[in-house]
This record gives sequence, structure tokens and C-alpha cells, in this order.
Amino acid sequence: MKCMQCGGGPVVTARENYRYDAVGLPGITLANVQVTRCKACGETGVVIHRIEELHRRIANAVISKRDRLTPQEIRFLRKYLGLSAADFARQMGTTRETVSRWENGASSMGVIAERLLRLLVERQEPVKDYRVELAEVAVGNPKPIRLTLGADRRRGWETRKSA
Repeated sequence: MKCMQCGGGPVVTARENYRYDAVGLPGITLANVQVTRCKACGETGVVIHRIEELHRRIANAVISKRDRLTPQEIRFLRKYLGLSAADFARQMGTTRETVSRWENGASSMGVIAERLLRLLVERQEPVKDYRVELAEVAVGNPKPIRLTLGADRRRGWETRKSA
């Protein structure tokens, strides 16, 4: 097989852990996925099955963490919900400018707004696993989430503990 990017390089495919930056969150690792690399130009591709389920798993992990949401996590959750900044602002009872400040880190999202965002994400998903109590989340300083997700063709995506 030849590389589609450079047109001539041979490609190698292997199963490996892959840093998944496509959703804008640092620290997301997909375990044991099919990764293709061009030996000539270094172009990388990854096969991701059930991508909607993967994003649902990531969103559920983010809203379940006890720490405050980071600006990147707020942006990811808004996009996961499929909302523009204006629509998100209307649902949250604020302005587009405030949403922009939350997402670029210029100001912190208040605890009540953060809980509302978590509820919006939760409402669109059936409750399948334990969630932390809302009163116990969004306390302390923001810390990015670290996840490793493994793909299994039969069971779908599984969240694994990161080191």
C-alpha cells in the first residue's frame, strides 16, 4: 500500500497506543488501535470504530471527574452537545463572550454553571455507570483528565485507568 499523502512511500500498519488529540483534550490515549504510518513522509492515520461511542465515553469521563473542568474540557463538552457558542450561551443563561472567556481560560466557569453543563451532558445520555454527586464535583483547581481507552470490536470502547 502506498501513502496517500506523499504518493510514494510504503505504509506500515500496526496495533498500538495512540494519542488522540482530535477532540482537543490532552491526555486521551486510545489503546491497541490500528495505526498506519508512512515510512517516507511520516504521515499517520488511525482506524477508529464507533467514534460516537468513543466521544460519549470521553464526555462521561469528563463530567464524572471531581475536579473543576478545564477550558479545553468545557469546549469539548459544548461541541459534544453539538452547540454553537451562541446556542450554548443561551442554554447556560449567559453571553457568547462569557463562553469564549470560559473556553480560552480568561475567566473561570462558576461552580453552578459547571454543574449545569455536566447535567446537560448527562441528560442526553442514559445513566449506565456511577456518577459522582454534583455537590462533590468542580472543587479545587482545574486538572486535565488523563484517559486511556481501549477498542474491542465486540464490546466497543472501554475506559482504562491511566498511569
